[in-house]
Amino acid sequence: MRILKVHNYYLQPGGEDTVFQAETSLLRSMGHEVVEYIETNERIALLGRVSVALQTIWSQSSYVKFKKILKQVNPQIVHFHNIFPLISPSVYYACNEMRIPVVQTLDNQRLICPSANFYRDGKLCLECMGKTPPYPGILHACYHNSHLHTAVVAAMLTFHRWLQTWRVKVDVFLCSTQFYRGLFVIAGLPAEKLVVMPHFVPRPLSIPSSDGANDYALFVGRLDPEKGIDTMLKAWNYLDFPLKIRGSGRLVSQAKDFVKKNDMEHVEFVGRLEEQELSKLIGSARFLLMPSEGYYETFGMVIIEAYSRGVPVIASNIGVVPELVSDKQTGLLFEPGNPQDLADKARWMWDHPREAGEMGRKGLEAYEERFTPDRCYKTLIGVYERLANLI
Repeated sequence: MRILKVHNYYLQPGGEDTVFQAETSLLRSMGHEVVEYIETNERIALLGRVSVALQTIWSQSSYVKFKKILKQVNPQIVHFHNIFPLISPSVYYACNEMRIPVVQTLDNQRLICPSANFYRDGKLCLECMGKTPPYPGILHACYHNSHLHTAVVAAMLTFHRWLQTWRVKVDVFLCSTQFYRGLFVIAGLPAEKLVVMPHFVPRPLSIPSSDGANDYALFVGRLDPEKGIDTMLKAWNYLDFPLKIRGSGRLVSQAKDFVKKNDMEHVEFVGRLEEQELSKLIGSARFLLMPSEGYYETFGMVIIEAYSRGVPVIASNIGVVPELVSDKQTGLLFEPGNPQDLADKARWMWDHPREAGEMGRKGLEAYEERFTPDRCYKTLIGVYERLANLI
């Protein structure tokens, strides 16, 4: 099958870029011809503010360029990932005119929330849900802390809702969890067009043996407020066993100062690691932590990384997390923002290595059942073939 994959890269590499690259590689490994159409936000610096604003709402240049590429490539499917801000929804119209099916992956909340994260002033915010135009975001300057920038995103959302672009011009939306599928349905996307396809991680080359040698808890992720870093460190004030922290973000200095001030010698900040070293770090942990709070994770790839290595997870009971972590089965859930509850759950996990090991084994079973490349491919190619057969 010939597939055109489309993505607008961010300035800072993120999870959406990783998903795009992983799916593209998977399709090629299965013998499909995949052509990439790439934009990058590095080009924003070359464009004026007015030009970027107009392209965000409707990029005529993308529309014209895309029609030429469609004629050259003649794909059976066009699969979009991120199209914000430089590609724009205009490209859907080019596909429709040439009767080529459109698949859109929903890896962020942009169609519901102008800032694409449901996060404002340190807490969860759903004020723009169901509002056209999404004026609360403009009032609070949610995107880039700018009323003007947020207004541009809100104008794009409003314009294409009025045109019913997403209802009419997209054939299938892919989202990674049932939780987000429900939110997008509430926001107005057609339920019959929303397909749940969890993300995947490749099988690790080896899984460390569970022999009692795993002597630390582990956090891997951004050191930002919504990730629950403060809660995690406060919890470790009650604990005396090792915690390793691998990540970077706005709270790095603050977190290190907290650890130093409280003489937390059992907390270690791990430097940047190569992929193989990071894999070993995860696989050798007693358990993994995901303490996000006031914030809906879009998925939780690090949870799947842990499962693929037979490592259980302690995570906050919020958003998509309960869909990924089965309480007392593949890990433990705690009350978001509650250091004492997190400390209690971590202490129990540490003091019960046999039960923790069993949770890790069940996590590995969950990985095999839901999150392998084979599982993802089966869902993805099923969507592609169904749409191709309709033409």
